[in-house]
Amino acid sequence: MSLKKQAVSGVIWTFTQQFSMQIINFGVQIILARLLMPEVFGLVAMLTVFVSIGQTLMDGGMTSSLIRTKNPDQLDYSTVFLTNLMVSVGIYAIIFLAAPAIASFYDQEILKNILRVYALTFVIRSFVAVHTAKLTKEMNFKTQMKLQVPSTIVGGIVGVSMAFTGFGVWSLVWLSLSQAIIFTIQNWIFIKWRPSFVFNKRRFKYHLNFGYKLTLSGLLDTIYNNAYRIVIGKFFSPASVGFFNQAETMRLFPVEQISTVMGKVTYPLFSNITSDIQLKSAYRSTMQLALFVVTPIMLVLILVGTEFFVFVFGEKWLPAVPYFQILAFASIVRPIGAYNLNLLKVKGRSDLFLRLEVVKKIIGIIVIAVALPFGIMALVVSLTVISYFFTAINMFFSGRLINYSIKEQINDASSVLLIGVFAGIICYFLHHYLGNIVESNFLMILLIGLAYSALYLGAMFMFNKKIIYLIKNLIR
Repeated sequence: MSLKKQAVSGVIWTFTQQFSMQIINFGVQIILARLLMPEVFGLVAMLTVFVSIGQTLMDGGMTSSLIRTKNPDQLDYSTVFLTNLMVSVGIYAIIFLAAPAIASFYDQEILKNILRVYALTFVIRSFVAVHTAKLTKEMNFKTQMKLQVPSTIVGGIVGVSMAFTGFGVWSLVWLSLSQAIIFTIQNWIFIKWRPSFVFNKRRFKYHLNFGYKLTLSGLLDTIYNNAYRIVIGKFFSPASVGFFNQAETMRLFPVEQISTVMGKVTYPLFSNITSDIQLKSAYRSTMQLALFVVTPIMLVLILVGTEFFVFVFGEKWLPAVPYFQILAFASIVRPIGAYNLNLLKVKGRSDLFLRLEVVKKIIGIIVIAVALPFGIMALVVSLTVISYFFTAINMFFSGRLINYSIKEQINDASSVLLIGVFAGIICYFLHHYLGNIVESNFLMILLIGLAYSALYLGAMFMFNKKIIYLIKNLIR
């Protein structure tokens, strides 16, 4: 199969996987949001950072090294497998012992036992990290989809069933845990690869040398991305964390599909391109395509944020709407980062990757410290503003590697963004007018969505036919 066909097939199957999983997850979250109170979600959100740190340290960036390695063999895969397993157990032991101190930090005693169970998730996933990396290396996203969807369904059934029977916060914990267990079992049943239980120091050092920089970068990113939940959990109520977390989850829901698809496919795809000219062309096309899809989705959701939250989750979640509408602006450029930084990894510049992450996160923490005295809304605004700044930094340094200046990238991006904003402004006034006429939340969402789509696509055909031709060529 040609590289282009592999890429197209990868996009189709990865998108299908993401779409299927997220539709299921979205349905489950709707049910759980109506069954459980915001503070229940807030309690789990407080602990997400520790589970995410465990996941990041467990992997050590080594699976990324496996994917970029031209011809990894059984020794490579087995060495990384054993490393992941041993590290995950060690990290879990640390979290287990630290659980009382973490619960005391938040002044929530219940968090001790929750964390000790919840953290088992990354230990279980360490058994299949290499399996997933191997399938990604082979661009076998079809199999990944077949394994992910059933585990998502089973996890959803477990979570909803426990919520119905009054298990409260534990329904969210066991939702994640059961998904990890089912996914792991399926991988070991249906994927033929097995570790040899051999460890090679030379291969370990090779993958660690590349991976540890990505791990440190990922660790900084994980801590920073969860810093807002930590700060809000420490200085505000669990319900406030719940509202923020729901807003953050919902603003990421549409874009994570694009980010995951693009990031998962473009990394192995870019790794197989040797010409910088071709790499620049692929990068430009991917960026414009991502913006073309994400921009209208996020702007429509911003316009109908109130109607959307009431219709989907109920009126008890209305305090999350302002957070969601502001954060959604940051989501417009988020998918670019999913593959923007892939260029650094493909070029073997994990050193630059790490330096950029250190600088960005130092700036980000300073911004949080400055915004905190002004309340949650100031934190939300600061997160949105700093996201655009970080995106510009990523575009600048990644673009230098393929002679794609930030000016060129902004010009290419603005050709899509300006049309999106134009349609959004018209629909804003339409929404204001319809607010006095339309009483149904669903009908308002439908009318604004249809009006925006017509304006957006019509303007694209008139002023930016290149993106339309690009989509047609990709489909062909």
